[in-house]
Amino acid sequence: MTTTRKRHPRVALSTAHLLLPIALVAVCAAPARAQAPLPPWHQGISEERKQRAQSLFAEARELHRRMMLAEARAKYEEALAAWDHPELRLYLGRALRSIGLPLLAHENLRLSLRWGPGSLDPELEQEARAALRALVERELAAIEIRCDEPGAVVLLDGQPWFVGPGAERRMVMPGEHVITARKNGYFTVVKPVVALAGKEASGQLALSVDTVVTRQRWAAWIPWATLGAGAALGVAGGVLAWRAEADHRATQKRLQDICGSGCEPLALAAGGDSVLENRLAIGAFIAGGATVITGTVLLFMNRPQSTRTEDRGGVKVELRPAASLDAAWLSARFVF
Repeated sequence: MTTTRKRHPRVALSTAHLLLPIALVAVCAAPARAQAPLPPWHQGISEERKQRAQSLFAEARELHRRMMLAEARAKYEEALAAWDHPELRLYLGRALRSIGLPLLAHENLRLSLRWGPGSLDPELEQEARAALRALVERELAAIEIRCDEPGAVVLLDGQPWFVGPGAERRMVMPGEHVITARKNGYFTVVKPVVALAGKEASGQLALSVDTVVTRQRWAAWIPWATLGAGAALGVAGGVLAWRAEADHRATQKRLQDICGSGCEPLALAAGGDSVLENRLAIGAFIAGGATVITGTVLLFMNRPQSTRTEDRGGVKVELRPAASLDAAWLSARFVF
């Protein structure tokens, strides 16, 4: 007992020495814990907005239990307007799926997971991922399009989607959808795409330049050369006709001097060179006239004609199984 009394102060003192550093660490760590960053969905949200969202969330859950799904949806959306909380997104996704709005349900379930693991309780996170996978594989389709043309505006079902260059992927309801691409100076591409449930229609979009090209049937010199040849033949015919006339007169004068008035000069000159030259002149006139007519026709037919360039644009689409958040892409592809 005496020994015990003597050692007790020492034991208490040494214990105090051991606990003092731990207490100091705890005191120093307290401000650090207090200054730890809040989750993203808490940042910038006042307590008043949080309380309002929680109150609306409670009302929505009660309506949901009573299967008043339209009213529950409205309350969930009102609560989300006050506070965009992952769990609110999950519950709204449940209601939308029950109503029969898989596309909106998919969007809200996706947003409930956008902050990564830990934003939901493990069970709720597993539920959200399973629901997303089921929607992608059974009720929805996907369209992914790439366009490498800068400035090209791509539309999906007439609504603006994205501007090239780039690629975008969107979940859609199964059925026929229309992809349109536009750019000034290019042919407009319009491509209907049939999206099947559980499949992804993936494609590459290409635009071709829309220009007006001026063409001629033949080289420009051909009609003019033909006209020139016709004119040359006409000139040659004129020269031959002039020489024939000159030779004819010279022959007649020479014969007149020889025969005097006792013979017929025209009869004697019937076989002279002037006759041949006259025939050649007539042939040159005929050939030249025909050539000029041909050149004129060629010149008319060779007028410049404006034509548009051929549209070589379009979308090459292939169909493959759609991937969920946890599924890998499959390699099987079906091109159509």
